Parts: sequence; C-alpha cells; structure tokens
Amino acid sequence: MNRRTTARLLAVPTALVLSLTACGDDGAGDEPTSQSCETRAETADAPDDVSTDLAEKPEVPTTDASPPCGLQISDVVVGDGPEAVQGASVAVKYVGAFYGTGEEFDSSWSRGENETLPVTVGAGQVITGFDQAIDGMQVGGRRMVTIPSDLGYGPTGQGPIPGDATLVFVLDLVEVA
Repeated sequence: MNRRTTARLLAVPTALVLSLTACGDDGAGDEPTSQSCETRAETADAPDDVSTDLAEKPEVPTTDASPPCGLQISDVVVGDGPEAVQGASVAVKYVGAFYGTGEEFDSSWSRGENETLPVTVGAGQVITGFDQAIDGMQVGGRRMVTIPSDLGYGPTGQGPIPGDATLVFVLDLVEVA
C-alpha cells in the first residue's frame, strides 16, 4: 500500500460528525449506560508488552478488557525532540490494529523500516483520534492510542475497518518539520 492509499484509508470521512453520547462494553447491541463519554483524551499507563525500542516494529497487545469510552493515550516512550503542535508537518511510523484481538489491519512498517506517513497536525488528513494522538508528542516518542469508533470510522467503517470498530495505533513520532 502506498502513501496515497494509506492517507485515503486514514482520511476522515467528511460526513462523519458524531457526538459522543454513551458507552457500552463493545458497542454491539448494548444499551447506553448512564456514564457519558468525554471528548477530551484520557491518559493511561502504557502496557508493559509494547516494545520501547523504536528500531523495532511494535505489536499491539490483545486484551479482554472492555474498550475505553473515549480516546485513550498512553506514552510508551516520551520523546525529547521537537513537539508536534497544531499546524506542524510531521512524519510518523505506525501500526494499526483492532482493539481486543490486536489483529493488524495496516502498518507503515510493512512498507519498509524507514517508511513514514506525512501528516499536518490538525488538518483533517487522518481520522480524528489519530490526529489528536499526535498532538503534543515529541520526536523520539512512542505512543499507544485507543480510538473509539466516533473518532475513527464511525458506524459505516471504511475499507478493512468494520463499522463501530474500536482501533488501537502505536505511533512513533519521527520528525517535526
């Protein structure tokens, strides 16, 4: 898959404007709970089984836990280089997988060890949760982010992503231009 295809796969569908409402265990046929999702990102401890070696392709761990309600960000490695801010042009390496199974659906690593995805932070080039996860990272950092469906591909999905899928990405910030 080339960069253009990857960018298209990660593009935010323009018609996708969903509000955060209620949370369920897996979103499939659940009744809404009284707990409301919040639009801000939640910081969580990084799992021990995600590699801290940025020269090594990370693997997304499996889990039996219910997906988090909103965007969940975990710093696996905190970078010490320039920070990705709104409007910055950055280059990231990533692995994308399905929450729970850890089954990979896309990865820049599969196109080559040095392959990166160029993104302008906040420009809407990628899904909302992916974009929000890059904001605030520093070069040399690795971050795991769990993205709920409403910040991903929504109820319709796209390509290999089924509707209402919760996704997990492990992102390495390689460059801030």
